[in-house]
Amino acid sequence: VQLQASGGGSVRAGGSLRLSCAASGSIFSLNVMGWYRQAPGKQRELVATITSRAVTSYADSVKGRFTISRDNAKNTVFLQMNSLKPEDIAVYYCNTVPRPLSYWGQGTQVTVSS
Repeated sequence: VQLQASGGGSVRAGGSLRLSCAASGSIFSLNVMGWYRQAPGKQRELVATITSRAVTSYADSVKGRFTISRDNAKNTVFLQMNSLKPEDIAVYYCNTVPRPLSYWGQGTQVTVSS
């Protein structure tokens, strides 16, 4: 099983980051994939999903600012994050939707300074 998220970092409010997640082919090919995040002291939440046919959905908190995409040939899902806010601070993970695997990988930290 592979779910390797990368691309996080520290930016100022209003900045952008692009996250990537490489998944095992067995996980990726037929599944809806999603980006989740967990802020300090909060429960993990689902912020964006994408089907194998690239139909997307977003949490209201990120709609219009984040864009999810996937490269089926490379078993990779992306999250373009624009207009970042301090409330976006979290560890970001990718996993399957609606039933995430028990394995989450290490995630990637996103920090936004005001």
